[in-house]
Amino acid sequence: MTAADYKTIADDWERRATIRTRPRRLLEDDDKLIYPLCRQPLVLCATFIEHCPQWRDFVLAQSFYKFINDVVIFETEIVDQTARGIAKNRFSVPFPLACRIDAMTVVVDEDYHALVALDFLQQTVTMTGIQPLSLPQEIELSRALPAAQAQVPAHLHDAVALIGVAIAENTVTHDVAAFSKDASVKASVRGLMADHLADEGRHAQFWTRLVRLYWQAASANDRDSIAKVLPIFLARYLTNDLQKNFDLQLINHLDISSPLRDALHDEVAALAFPITRQHPLMGNILGFLQHSGLLQTPSVAQGLADYLHVAGRVA
Repeated sequence: MTAADYKTIADDWERRATIRTRPRRLLEDDDKLIYPLCRQPLVLCATFIEHCPQWRDFVLAQSFYKFINDVVIFETEIVDQTARGIAKNRFSVPFPLACRIDAMTVVVDEDYHALVALDFLQQTVTMTGIQPLSLPQEIELSRALPAAQAQVPAHLHDAVALIGVAIAENTVTHDVAAFSKDASVKASVRGLMADHLADEGRHAQFWTRLVRLYWQAASANDRDSIAKVLPIFLARYLTNDLQKNFDLQLINHLDISSPLRDALHDEVAALAFPITRQHPLMGNILGFLQHSGLLQTPSVAQGLADYLHVAGRVA
């Protein structure tokens, strides 16, 4: 792909962006869930089901708050920063004006997603009376990007951010899609996820095209340097440590006996999350690496194969 071959998303954004086409969604006061049971392993623990079912709605509300908090961090602190740098031509990797305009549509979308998420948080607090507990200040991507950037020359920091954000945007689409189809969840929340998905599908295409454009122009040395840190990025991105820590802290806020609390701690702490080729998000990542051209680079293919082999043995 060359700059002349780049296909803009601007026209699609004008027709379909949720900020242009969707009304405000209002939370229903019905018996549907605010958050899917399948996304919160704590409420599916045998001990919880038997002894703590009365705390289910509290745990799901707090899990929803964390999800919203994660969305806001992801959209406004990471994706926004990278897209804004491209749009304002402050990225170390220069892109044509058409790419920069598309990047600004991503900035607008992501800030709007954060606004809608915070609106839903406020609606949920008002309806349930459940106040959010202390929420994490970072997400997995907040750790993965700096760790990878620290292992490459300074001139590649922006490129690593570009590829890391592209990987995340291509995996979050799958995650949001599953959320939007769960019939046990309130219709407005599923609608929120469907709106998000409509924009993220376009974003995933944008980031994939941008990475492909960058990768074709990158030197062999730069490609190999980035290939070496992709496993570092993936190891820190594909983890549930932050979620597990949040769940353990959440248990401490339940008004239950100490033995029961200890039992829940043990069950949550024992939950495994192996990083293998069967990881639920690995298929999306491999698809992105293929479509962006990275996987055709021998050093990327070899590094990824070695990483999956080691991860599989560890799991």
